Amino acid sequence: MPSVHVHLVRHGESTWNRERRLQGQSVHPPLTDLGREQARAAADTLAALLAADPGPTELWSSDLVRAARTAAVVGTRLRLPVRHDEALREQSLGTLEGRLTRDLRPVPTPTGQHVGEVRWGGGESTADVHIRVGRFLTRELRPPRPGIRHLVLVSHGDTIRVARAWLLGRTHRELDWDDLPNGSVTTVTARPYTEVTGV
Repeated sequence: MPSVHVHLVRHGESTWNRERRLQGQSVHPPLTDLGREQARAAADTLAALLAADPGPTELWSSDLVRAARTAAVVGTRLRLPVRHDEALREQSLGTLEGRLTRDLRPVPTPTGQHVGEVRWGGGESTADVHIRVGRFLTRELRPPRPGIRHLVLVSHGDTIRVARAWLLGRTHRELDWDDLPNGSVTTVTARPYTEVTGV
């Protein structure tokens, strides 16, 4: 079975990105003018990638406004319908959502726990997101489901980091914390079939 190229697209800048507020799964923050430009740039990048390696393509997005509106721009450029799935949402941050980053104070990781297994603010841990995203990717990549060459996923910074780790066979403790700018496109070539690695 041929490999599938998974293109992980971070949504364009939102109003809360600009204000430096923690968004998590807050539904409503819309894109800024810059965010819409970033969405168009991501769409152009994807169009070039797909033109260089044509094949059946599917476009999925988080249902949160900032991602859904980015995906709409991408879908128009690629002439693809957008499917939405809650599995592609950002990590829930519970009571921390909406807070300005400048108002946050460091909190030590509880004794005996890995930082990726703490549900900060009563939301989700990175381990929770790894399971959630892994289930989605297993569903989309499991035979005979593929039949596609490209899988475009419009999502969020931390969710993309988790998805990239999962696709590379890594656990929630092995994330790369490099910068993922708004509108960035990260491509990972998935193995023909990948099982959920679990926690």
